[in-house]
Amino acid sequence: MTSQPWLSVILAAGLGTRMKSAMPKVLHPIAGRPMLAYSAAAAIEAGAAQLGVVVGPDMEAARGPLAALAPRAQFFLQNERLGTAHAALAARALLAECGDDVLILYGDTPLLRPETLLRLRRLLTDGASVAVLGFEAADPSGYGRLLLGEEGRLEAIREEKDASDAERALTLCNSGVMAFRAGLLLPLLERIGNDNAKGEYYLTDAVGLASSDGLSVGVVICDEEEVAGVNDRVQLARTEALMQTRLREAAMRSGTTMIAPETVTMSYDTRLGRDVVIEPNVFFGPDVTVEDNAEIKANCYMEQAHIGRGAIVGPFARLRPGARIGPGAKIGNFVEVKNATVEAGAKVNHLAYVGDARVGAGANIGAGTIICNYDGFAKHFTDIGEKAFVGSNSALVAPVKIGDGAYIATGSVITDDVESDALAFGRVRQVVKPGRAAQKRAAMQKK
Repeated sequence: MTSQPWLSVILAAGLGTRMKSAMPKVLHPIAGRPMLAYSAAAAIEAGAAQLGVVVGPDMEAARGPLAALAPRAQFFLQNERLGTAHAALAARALLAECGDDVLILYGDTPLLRPETLLRLRRLLTDGASVAVLGFEAADPSGYGRLLLGEEGRLEAIREEKDASDAERALTLCNSGVMAFRAGLLLPLLERIGNDNAKGEYYLTDAVGLASSDGLSVGVVICDEEEVAGVNDRVQLARTEALMQTRLREAAMRSGTTMIAPETVTMSYDTRLGRDVVIEPNVFFGPDVTVEDNAEIKANCYMEQAHIGRGAIVGPFARLRPGARIGPGAKIGNFVEVKNATVEAGAKVNHLAYVGDARVGAGANIGAGTIICNYDGFAKHFTDIGEKAFVGSNSALVAPVKIGDGAYIATGSVITDDVESDALAFGRVRQVVKPGRAAQKRAAMQKK
């Protein structure tokens, strides 16, 4: 990270009409995180000390994703969408008071890396007045072209609708991301006009103005994938796929084994320890931690959960928010855990529901057991002691406490506390009537 702070202004006022959504485009998630938050995080990691966000009308919800990440971010309203320079001018007050270099970002480029932004900053440090992030496009259609002069200096950026045929043939394109030396951006913005094919105020015109003033304008080149914008649901899906590949590769390089990585879905904040093994078709929602040597078997779904060292989860398990699985514990097939702690070495091996509960260390929960934690009005807590044994097909009606070492007989409905080391039955006594089945069959056959 650079030691010198700078200001970042994120332009996020676009309507995103091609998304066909009531939600602002920049709030659509990639790997469980709104796109706008990625731009803010990249800026902060690259040293931005101040953050300004330009939004459009009816975009109050844009504040939410940045509340924890950048609580001091300032928001500015662009009432009319008249181009990128007009959007940047919406943050005039912040630009006027800030004496730092300025980074311009966009709210719909979630793949942009902080390291790339630091390369832009390095150009300013080395003497450039303006730095532009460009890329070589496989298909340049729709992008502004970077026009280089002698010695490879950037002289202007030409939007496609205003470009000549020769300029349209160029493949070096503008990403939109720019950096400006302190005190330079606002005067340039105030000089930009709208004499172009779209009648808009283009931020890209700042390059031509700076160059004509004799100022140095530099270019940093990055991969096209990194600056891919999202304008519709197809691009959203493509960007999600790229992000998932990035997250999986980072996890595997850090010591996680994935049997079929292309089938694993991660969140931006998934934390995986060393020697974790993940089988196919696993979904990690936000805020999941898996400690060293744990194993996640196939077809599991987890969110806001913590899985301890050496634990085994799945196959076909669901961990809901608040699930805390202790070291060496086992959560088996078709088990659901919600807001509950399963302590070290405990086993909930199959076909069970554990909600609002503690399962003590070494306890065993039999197949078909459910914790009845909701009475239609409120949730209630169940405490199951260490080394307790709950027989199959039992129902524990909360609030209830099962003591250490207690034994719950199979098929019981438990409504009262069970003391430690006690044996509890909660079922109707079995009655056997010899010959009655044969009599019933005979009677039915006569009808």
